[in-house]
Amino acid sequence: MTADDESRPFTPVDRPADGAPREAAFYGRRKGKKLRTAQAAHMAQDLPRLAIGLEDVGAAPLAGLFPHPVREVRLEIGFGGGEHLVAEALRHPDVGYIGAEAFLNGIAKATTSVSEKGLANVRLYGDDVIPLLDRLPAASLARIDLLYPDPWPKRRHWKRRFVQADNIDRIARLLMPGGHFRFATDIEHYAAWTLRQFLADARFDWTAERADDWRLAWAGWPGTRYEAKALREGRRPGYYEFQRR
Repeated sequence: MTADDESRPFTPVDRPADGAPREAAFYGRRKGKKLRTAQAAHMAQDLPRLAIGLEDVGAAPLAGLFPHPVREVRLEIGFGGGEHLVAEALRHPDVGYIGAEAFLNGIAKATTSVSEKGLANVRLYGDDVIPLLDRLPAASLARIDLLYPDPWPKRRHWKRRFVQADNIDRIARLLMPGGHFRFATDIEHYAAWTLRQFLADARFDWTAERADDWRLAWAGWPGTRYEAKALREGRRPGYYEFQRR
């Protein structure tokens, strides 16, 4: 990012000419409760230096987004409140993390946490992730995480689920050989939906060798509020990982 980027306002970056969101956007509402005073302050003071837009990515290596050298870059799609994103960035300070989230309140929570913990290896993208995926360089990511995405349970809304053929193509393009796509959900039908599509795709291998590989959370898993809600309501999450050939 340049010095000019430090002062630019944080605005949606993927709107078509008419300002409307994509018809099949996989996210729902964009704003919830009023931001807390501290969150609003962090949004004003810290988000400009953390935020990236489409103009910040392209042919140049993604490592250039971060002020210190990173050995690889990972992307989390729909990071919610940022619990997992921040925990991973703390565990791996030599890895660069891009977090994408369309929900303003999630952006505010993540910005606050990243700022208060002094993390320099996180960048945030605050809008529909599809234009970002199409802009990122091929084979530029070591891992992509999609954790507890909206399952869009009604049949007429299934087309809005993120795991679709076109997005699997995007994931395959962006992952470097040997890179990983990780998916977590507490919705059995969405798990089966995802497994069916990735198992049929010759570009990916499911890494599970035994049931516990998908029944148990990954090493260092911090938990999320979505997961806690699922457990309270009696739904058992699954954790699925696929490797790019």
